[in-house]
Amino acid sequence: MSISLEEKVANLPFQPGVYQFKDKQGRYLYVGKAKKLRNRVRSYFQESKNHDGRIRVMVGKIVDLEVIVTDSEAEALILENHLIKRHQPRYNIM
Repeated sequence: MSISLEEKVANLPFQPGVYQFKDKQGRYLYVGKAKKLRNRVRSYFQESKNHDGRIRVMVGKIVDLEVIVTDSEAEALILENHLIKRHQPRYNIM
């Protein structure tokens, strides 16, 4: 039984870490880091946020989310950098 995207977003931890958005083919759309995963990831899905067009298009393509909790923001930054180099997500600015 798989967990829906909405359930994943609703149950995110408040710890620092890295989040990875994926499309329906399982391709990485975006890799980001957060001081508090729950707050950062939920901000993408809030109607009240005035995201630019690029972000709105990306959010429309997200069907899955993976998070990796880290011990610190510094660790999240290092991991984010590594994952961006490995997966080369379309919506990360190089």
